Amino acid sequence: MREIAFIKQNAEKWQQFDSIIKTKQAISPDQLSDLYLSLQDDLSYARTFYPGSNTTRYLNELTAHFHRAIYKNKGERKGRFITFWKYEVPYAVRRSHPQLLYALIFFLLAIVMGVISAAHDEDFVRLVLGDTYVDMTLENIKKGDPMAVYDSMHRTGMFLTISSNNIFVSFRTYIEGIFLSLGSYYELFKNGLMVGVFQYFFYERGLFWISASAIFLHGALELSAIVIAGGAGIVLGNSILFPGTYSRMESLVEAGKRSLKIAVGIVPVFVVAALLESFVTRLYNKMPASIHIVIIGSSFAFIIWYFIIYPIQLSKKNDTGEISTV
Repeated sequence: MREIAFIKQNAEKWQQFDSIIKTKQAISPDQLSDLYLSLQDDLSYARTFYPGSNTTRYLNELTAHFHRAIYKNKGERKGRFITFWKYEVPYAVRRSHPQLLYALIFFLLAIVMGVISAAHDEDFVRLVLGDTYVDMTLENIKKGDPMAVYDSMHRTGMFLTISSNNIFVSFRTYIEGIFLSLGSYYELFKNGLMVGVFQYFFYERGLFWISASAIFLHGALELSAIVIAGGAGIVLGNSILFPGTYSRMESLVEAGKRSLKIAVGIVPVFVVAALLESFVTRLYNKMPASIHIVIIGSSFAFIIWYFIIYPIQLSKKNDTGEISTV
C-alpha cells in the first residue's frame, strides 16, 4: 500500500486520537488500551514500509502519549502482559474466525475418514497407530486397564516431554501454513485421522466411552489447541493466496503478526493439557464420572468462551466505538 493511501485510510482515526490527547478527554481504561493497540499496529506497519517518513515519526509520537497515559500508574511489563491476553489474542482470534472454522471442519472430516477407514480395513489401525502401540494396548485391555499407557512414565518427566512435544507440534502446524496453507491442512488431517482410528479401535472392543472419557480429560484442550494452531497456519497461507487489495508481502506481514499472536496464545492451553495428561488422566479409572464431566466440560467451556464468545463480545464493543485494534 502506498503511503498516501495508508494516510488517507487512517487519517480520521488518528485525528480522533490526537483530539483526545489535546483536550485531555476522559476515557475508560479499556478504551485507552484499545486506542493504544490500534496505534501500535499502525506504527509497526509504518516502520516496516515507510521507515524514516514523517508519518512514522508522527505515529511514534502519538503512540508515546498513549503509552505514558496507560503505564503512568503501573509497570510496563505487567501491563503489556495483561493487554496481550486480554485484548491482542482475542482480537486476532476474532479476525481469524473463518480460518479457525475451516480448520475445525477439516479436522472433523479427517476424524470421520479415520473411523471409516478403520472400520473397513483392520490393518489400517496398525498402519496409523503402529504395531508396538496396538500390541501394547491389546495387552493392557486383557489386563483390564486399557489406558495403562498413561501410567507408564514418571509424572514430572511425562509432563515435560508432553508439553514440549505438543508446543513443537503446534508451532509446526502453524508454521507449515506458509506453504499456501497446505502444510497446516496436512497436519490437521494427520492428527484428525489418528483420533478417528484411535477411537474406533476402542469402539470395536466395546471400550469407546472408557477411552473417550479418559482421552478427553486432557484432549479437550489439546485437540482444540491443535485445531486453533492449524487455523493460525491457514491465516498465514491464505494471506499469500488471497492478498486482497494489499501486495502479497504486505498481506503476509499483517497476517504473520496476527497469526503469531494466536500461536503464542495457545501455549498455556498446551501446558495445562500436559498437566492434565501427566497427573490426572492416569487416574481415569479411579475418578467418578462426575469428575470426568466437570474437567471435560470446563475445558470445552473455556475454549468456547475465550476463542469464540469473548472475541465476538470484544469486537462488538470495539465496533460501537469505531476503533480497529488488530
